Amino acid sequence: MLEAATLLIFPLCLSVAAVSDLLTMTIPNRVSLILLGAFIVLAPLLGLTLPEIGMHFAGAAIVFCVCFALFAVNIMGGGDAKLLAASALWFGFDPSLAAFLVYVAFLGGVVTIVILMIRSQSNTIMAMGLPVPNSLLIAKKIPYGIAIAIGGFLVFPTSPLVTAVTSHLI
Repeated sequence: MLEAATLLIFPLCLSVAAVSDLLTMTIPNRVSLILLGAFIVLAPLLGLTLPEIGMHFAGAAIVFCVCFALFAVNIMGGGDAKLLAASALWFGFDPSLAAFLVYVAFLGGVVTIVILMIRSQSNTIMAMGLPVPNSLLIAKKIPYGIAIAIGGFLVFPTSPLVTAVTSHLI
């Protein structure tokens, strides 16, 4: 049960965030809160020590501070900042955190380019009646939750919590 929760909560929360961001340009606060709460419950149960848990919080705090600064200068949305920090908590100060952030940055650029290309053709898309969410065609924001989710999916198998789960299974 513990292993299943660990392997399902993170990807499920990122999926909900990505779909919500795509369709509504918002990420529900409850997604970030679930990630935070689940980590707090699962980490000690999976055998992470207090210093290890502290390093996870330190990594997340640094990501949150950088994201908060980006939010303050209107470069990043608040939901994206909270989701990125809550996701970073699951990686801690581990090479997987750096990989996660690199993937998110790269994929964020790809998502931005694709959305800008879609928006440049918005009149054609609307005239053709293609089923593209209006949030993608009209909004000025970019749904970075998509990049955060894909980056998380790519790096999650190497995260400390998944490593802890696999060591329990062996």
